[in-house]
Amino acid sequence: MQAFLEYVVKGLVDHPEAATVTPVVKDALTIYEVRLHPEDVGKVIGRQGMTINAIRSLLVAGSARKGLRCAMEIVEEKPPAR
Repeated sequence: MQAFLEYVVKGLVDHPEAATVTPVVKDALTIYEVRLHPEDVGKVIGRQGMTINAIRSLLVAGSARKGLRCAMEIVEEKPPAR
């Protein structure tokens, strides 16, 4: 599922080299943390969240087929304070 997310996310953004997908396992749930360039966050979220909701739906459907439980989160890192 990680490869699927990387493929989709990197295809949407202007800075694919800055996009990373990190799996975090908690109990029986795998949460994929997606880190992006600050300019690309809006592209992955989409208008009214349509794009990210579609990606999450595909992730849940694909993982359920394999008997897994997965979720996706965009992790925004705050720039350092001046």
